Amino acid sequence: MKTLAALATASVLVLGLAGCASGGTDDAAEPTDTGSADGGGLITIIVNDPSNPYWKTEGDVASAVAEELGYEATVGAHKGDANTENTLIDTAISNKSVAIILDPANADGSIAAVKKANAADIPVFLVNAEINETGLAKAQLVSNNAQGAALGAQEWVAAMGEAGEYVELFGAPADNNAQTRSNGFTTVISQYPELVQVGKEVADWDRTKGHDKMQSLLQANSDINGVMAGNDEMALGAIAALKEAGKLEGIVVGGFDGAPDAVEAVIAGEMAYTVLQPVAVFAEEAVVLADTFIRTGEAPAEEKQSFDCILITADNAANMTAPFTYTP
Repeated sequence: MKTLAALATASVLVLGLAGCASGGTDDAAEPTDTGSADGGGLITIIVNDPSNPYWKTEGDVASAVAEELGYEATVGAHKGDANTENTLIDTAISNKSVAIILDPANADGSIAAVKKANAADIPVFLVNAEINETGLAKAQLVSNNAQGAALGAQEWVAAMGEAGEYVELFGAPADNNAQTRSNGFTTVISQYPELVQVGKEVADWDRTKGHDKMQSLLQANSDINGVMAGNDEMALGAIAALKEAGKLEGIVVGGFDGAPDAVEAVIAGEMAYTVLQPVAVFAEEAVVLADTFIRTGEAPAEEKQSFDCILITADNAANMTAPFTYTP
């Protein structure tokens, strides 16, 4: 588990790239009635599915930072289900949490959960995914998905030689990130008329579904030479299916997240690239912002903050010094 100092170093790198404001404590305002100068208490962290290394890192980093700042921390998972998320929010309220760090299950369906926490006077800080309403969460911290998608698509187009037939694996439709990435891919690829999409399937960010949907797409489109995937898990599932069919050679596969398995696939030449989301950075930042609010009552000046992504190819993959951590 990373130390706070190591995480802070990563924050300097990616926040500099993103150019977005952070809620540090050096210039904190005088405590207000809504803050407790001593801090402390329970911070509840709710992620999607820790079987995915991206979300596991999100929970691990947030809990480590919370504990280093003097809080207790607990991590729960909703696995994309709004009802489970609602139950976890109820538990956080009954446990008298002083803050909730939430990766929302659903852009629309999670709004009620945030409102419920607000009604209990528990501040909510969203990470990784947004909800379709502002003014409820104290902060919404996400990767710059449009920028990351453009980075990946430009690399993919070059690897494809600007021509060919391809398929796309789309993430969970309830997560706005899925559509943002797909739109980002299309914005770049549409500039190249000889690149033709012949199939598209929803695989819900999942490796097994990525594998199964890739099998179906391959049966219907045996001559493809490219795969665009909205995240690494779907891309890795596609690679497994392509290997089984003896079709991987000559097919350009792109991912998104910067997961350790994906980085290894890039190094091995099985994946053309992955796009690193700085999840360790914004998971840390969310807890720092929560700590500032708990102690001072000071919320971030900007509710929505985005953190730029980094393209990972065979040329710079060795700079991944820890899971989801890039060191130039």
